[in-house]
Amino acid sequence: MTTTVESLNEHAYKNAPAKTFISMSIPVLLSLIAEPLTGLVDTAFVARLGTDPLAALGIGTMVLTSAFLVFNFLGVGTQTEIAHTIGAENKKETVITASTALLLATAIGIVASLLPLFFLPQISVFMGAKGAVTDLSVDYMACRIFGGPAVLFTMAAFGIFRGLQDMRTPLIVTTIINVLNVLLDWLLIFGIGPFPEMGVTGAALATTISQYVGMAITLYALQKKLGLALTFDLPRCKRLLSIGWDMTVRTGLVIAFLLYCTRTATQAGAIEGAAHQGVRQFAVFNTLLLDTFAITGQSLTGFFKGKNDTPMIKQVIRQTFGYSFGTGVITGVLMIAGASLFAKFLIPPEAHAVFYPAWTVTALFQPTNSLSYATDGVLWGIGDFAFTRNAMCISCLIGIVFISVITMLKPSQPLMWIWLATGGMMLIRSSLGCYRCWQLTRA
Repeated sequence: MTTTVESLNEHAYKNAPAKTFISMSIPVLLSLIAEPLTGLVDTAFVARLGTDPLAALGIGTMVLTSAFLVFNFLGVGTQTEIAHTIGAENKKETVITASTALLLATAIGIVASLLPLFFLPQISVFMGAKGAVTDLSVDYMACRIFGGPAVLFTMAAFGIFRGLQDMRTPLIVTTIINVLNVLLDWLLIFGIGPFPEMGVTGAALATTISQYVGMAITLYALQKKLGLALTFDLPRCKRLLSIGWDMTVRTGLVIAFLLYCTRTATQAGAIEGAAHQGVRQFAVFNTLLLDTFAITGQSLTGFFKGKNDTPMIKQVIRQTFGYSFGTGVITGVLMIAGASLFAKFLIPPEAHAVFYPAWTVTALFQPTNSLSYATDGVLWGIGDFAFTRNAMCISCLIGIVFISVITMLKPSQPLMWIWLATGGMMLIRSSLGCYRCWQLTRA
């Protein structure tokens, strides 16, 4: 759905809500899936080099993915702010907001890339690296980290496009970045033709080059669509940084809760740790699917918030909830029906006994889990970032208490109880979000 600022006086969603929602969601889903698939190719290529390079890749990707995740407010916050300005049909405000977001993202990217350079060996050792793995992971991170400005610039740019109701351009850029990444992986890791054999450092360089190509493409596309100006507006910068604070607190608590769950499962035993990883991997994939509806709902809610069109906001909320909840029900049914098949592919046979109870509990919570993503999307679209932060604080802290009790009591099926606590945390989070959205629909 490619649009310009001037063409959005009458949003297509008003005349064909279901068709428009789906047509916006599909490109989002495809763009979200592309990066994990490229990560699998990276892993497959590097695995051919041996265990040390593969371990170094694992450390590097974990550290950098977590570091960049902290700045996801640049995409989420920019998406909301742009959707508001375009809904209000104010092109000047749209251009100023977009330019400010891109300059802020670039500045943060430069600082975030330079500071860790002095501590990469310490970070590698902290992550458990030893011997050759330490040197390889430091080389990988040193090369990848220079792509920071491009990563954050593109993150903000994707937020701008989605705020403009344009979901296809991020998909096109993502596809180009990942196809180029795979090609360069092959050339630089193994030294094909005139290219030197660089091993795991080649994988890092391939990613960094691809990210800067993606940055250049997004800049060109935005200049063509909006006509960007070298403008930095301090009040808008403060607004984005305020959103950043809310998002950082929220993201930090989620990471802390998930790490605590993984630590507790691992401490329970190797079998529990393996089974936990299997359930968690599926949960990560399911998150991508539910984020699709959240991102679409955020763009549409933000657009109609800019227009002060409360009836359409209510319709978007109902539709986002409907697609998300329906997906949660279908996912839960498929998980229960295909439990043995999932177990076969995700975990070793000796972990099946502890896997099935945890898997069943996770499946039963899927419908309510789905609503937590839906509520985040629509509340971000409205601009209620503080509420989503507070809701996450409450639910994660209660969840951490549950996990602490499990650690102390040491029940016979600890993994089942860990995922029961996770489901309870998500239930609290979705309940608070649903109540907030109910208040909005009652207004």
